[in-house]
Amino acid sequence: MASEQYETPLDNAPDTVAEFEVKPGIIQSVQHWLHRTPAAIPLLVLIISIAIFGLVLGQKFFSPFALTLILQQVAIVGIVGAAQALVILTAGIDLSVGAIMVLSSVVMGQFTFRYGLPAELAVICGLAVGTCCGAINGLLVAWIRLPPFIVTLGMWQIVLASNFLYSANETIRSQDIAKQAPLLQFFGEKIKIGGAVFTYAVILMVVLTVVLSYVLKHTAWGRHVYAVGDDPEAAELSGVRVKRVLVSVYALAGFICALAGWALIGRIGSVSPTAGQFANIESITAVVIGGISLFGGRGAIAGMLFGALIVGVFSLGLRLVGSDPQWTYLLIGVLIIFAVAIDQWIRKVAV
Repeated sequence: MASEQYETPLDNAPDTVAEFEVKPGIIQSVQHWLHRTPAAIPLLVLIISIAIFGLVLGQKFFSPFALTLILQQVAIVGIVGAAQALVILTAGIDLSVGAIMVLSSVVMGQFTFRYGLPAELAVICGLAVGTCCGAINGLLVAWIRLPPFIVTLGMWQIVLASNFLYSANETIRSQDIAKQAPLLQFFGEKIKIGGAVFTYAVILMVVLTVVLSYVLKHTAWGRHVYAVGDDPEAAELSGVRVKRVLVSVYALAGFICALAGWALIGRIGSVSPTAGQFANIESITAVVIGGISLFGGRGAIAGMLFGALIVGVFSLGLRLVGSDPQWTYLLIGVLIIFAVAIDQWIRKVAV
């Protein structure tokens, strides 16, 4: 007797499971867009700030001289901020950037006037000192595995003390530099285009931002920097030499700080061991307001520049309005907290 086959409902079931497409809402779309373009918010804040002060102050603020004056005022912060941004992208922090900047400028001045070296050679020595300080930070963080905060806090104290001990708290006057070593004041020289006034330090800040933006986006080293900041263990497993990347980042940050030290001489005209006292805090402020995540792995150098310009716009605008300078610090503090809150909000869904 032939066996009978019985069909069950599962025999005719489709091989694939029904899929339901869930479209993200407006808020989720905005969060993902901001994750891809972290510089968007600081750019928007910058445009709104310029528009508000322009409406309130009119031509007094919207003149070419006033707008380029903002660039001159934030040039040093923007250069140091580029160094700070590189370190923060690796999920680190560098509290020694300001001290390295000042020490490099002191070395340039002292090597020229105390030892009689040509200004060109003194500048090279200053750049080398800044790079070495940064490299030491990187070696301690990468190979000894010390926390970046502790390492750079210690380096800040060491470099600051070395700066005062070496210079004997002596300021080299602007007149002496102009006569004997004008190269040291190179970045303070001005270029006039109509009513706008630019300095070479402003040009250095813009060029540095463009070059670093390209390197971070279009080179293997740049992708490795983001990978290390996002997840160093995963980066190591994928073949990234994490220790080498960290050392190179801190060394490059030290070199950029030394460039800022050279630009600082041009900005203030003299070599002073007490200059740039708050550069480390100002650079972190520019980075945070610029949308670069303190947790590493996300952000853009252009955002840092926008953050520095926001501070400059608030400072000049409120000064022209005639308000108490403390309002500037209050508003900048609010912006810092707002920027960190936005970063946390974006990270919750954009993975």
